[in-house]
Amino acid sequence: MAKEKDNKTNAMRILDKNKIPYKVNTYDCDEFIDGVHIADMLGQSYDSSFKTLVTEGKSKNYYVFAIPIHLELDMKKAAKTVGEKSVEMLPVKDINAVTGYIRGGCTPIGMKKLYKTVYHSTINNFEEIIVSGGKLGTQIVIKPSDLIKVTNAIVSDIVKE
Repeated sequence: MAKEKDNKTNAMRILDKNKIPYKVNTYDCDEFIDGVHIADMLGQSYDSSFKTLVTEGKSKNYYVFAIPIHLELDMKKAAKTVGEKSVEMLPVKDINAVTGYIRGGCTPIGMKKLYKTVYHSTINNFEEIIVSGGKLGTQIVIKPSDLIKVTNAIVSDIVKE
């Protein structure tokens, strides 16, 4: 029983505490692999698999964006959505200090602080979506409405056409 608890990530503990149902997928992974390769490896849809991106605005505030793995964040749309003049991707070396997670294991759930979070508008097209589970080799499968609620997120068109 204790071993099971040790395998829970902070994201899973937050979901459990909020009584939000989810499923966990695991796969072998010792280092960062991009979401497209993971989806190919696991036979998952690119559209319902979301990657988590962390940015810093001109104001020095941090923002979290989650978009389908095969799409690219539109920095101008992203900045406008959060009320910034501009946003820039957080350098990889800073991800752990800001979020508490590592590259490839960064999930919008349970970061060090509850940053303003935005999901791409297609999130509502699915009964379930896939996000990182909070560590390499782990995914969380969750209803979009539950994910939006637990991260206090907004939904907007934030990808490049």
